[in-house]
Amino acid sequence: MRRAIDLIDSADGPLTLEGLAERMDMSPAHFQRLFSAWVGISPKRYQQYLQLGQAKRMLSERMTTLAVADEIGLSGSSRLHDLFVRWEAMSPGDFARGGEGLVIEWDWFDSPFGAALVMATERGICGLAFGSEMGRDVAFDDLAKRWPKAQFVQSGERIAPLFEAAMAGRGETRLHMIGAPFQIKVWEALLNIPEGHVTTYSEIATRVGSPKAVRAVGTAVGRNPVSYLIPCHRALRKSGELGGYHWGLPVKRAMLAYESARTDANIAEK
Repeated sequence: MRRAIDLIDSADGPLTLEGLAERMDMSPAHFQRLFSAWVGISPKRYQQYLQLGQAKRMLSERMTTLAVADEIGLSGSSRLHDLFVRWEAMSPGDFARGGEGLVIEWDWFDSPFGAALVMATERGICGLAFGSEMGRDVAFDDLAKRWPKAQFVQSGERIAPLFEAAMAGRGETRLHMIGAPFQIKVWEALLNIPEGHVTTYSEIATRVGSPKAVRAVGTAVGRNPVSYLIPCHRALRKSGELGGYHWGLPVKRAMLAYESARTDANIAEK
């Protein structure tokens, strides 16, 4: 289904069910069932969510004011499949030591958004990147250089349950974060944006007490080391344009479409 999503996202216009199924070597009926089970909606509906105007519609209809979200508890049980994220920042001393003495386990896994690189310490997930746009080597180096003195050990079997539970929204996902104080404040604000909603960089700047620091907020959003779980993809420009995305704009578009589709499907079921 990752391949199918890539085909849809790279197409110049809408693709027919029959055309997609043929390219996936499946019958139309089987492909429709499999895609709907994986993504939550039909291929046709998913293509509608990927349209460039979708971000602007989300901004006008699902703009999250972070102060209100905080007060009414939109973070926590309302975000990412009722996933509860508990996280802790490294101490200033740990930050200064660059991970010296720390063992970080890592591996690559399949995800709805392409190959996902997961890194974890004994305290929780400390890195989540996507390599479909920039490539695996570049994505690995990007995360690893944030912990320059750590020891990296490839250990897929040990960290697979962490990643699978996080993506499925089962139980509690622990995150072990590394970042400067201002970055940590921005990432904390991002956790208050529920799935299927978006906010703006300027709204985040206001929320963290630096309303004029929009550019700095954008930089901090882009340095989020645990993408998707800390939802930096939900931050847009005031105009409704997507803005940047560290792991590639096609990945950001796919994430927004994926979440918007599931949100609408859940509302329809209720």
